[in-house]
Amino acid sequence: MGIEDWSENTILVDLPQEPETGDELKTVTEMVRKRSNCDVVVDFSRLDILTSGTIAKLLALRKALADCGHRLTLCSVSAATKGIFTITGLDHAFEFADDKFGALAGT
Repeated sequence: MGIEDWSENTILVDLPQEPETGDELKTVTEMVRKRSNCDVVVDFSRLDILTSGTIAKLLALRKALADCGHRLTLCSVSAATKGIFTITGLDHAFEFADDKFGALAGT
């Protein structure tokens, strides 16, 4: 769990369960706005529930990264959670990777 500087240009976020998920994403978004020089990989492997608040915070993080020309990659997203992204039409708004190693290799 937590936020980790994986490399000089990549932040890795292991999302905790709700209700801490939103706080974690808010912290990462603030980090991105201060640094403006990194990509972010968000690992969903421990997340069971995706709330509308979490989606909103993911969109804010995506915008903060896009504003400075960097990428957000979501990894280890369960089929049920991926279905939520698909139903809401947000599956095209985010980049997905099967696992964190694939996501980190792409950054």
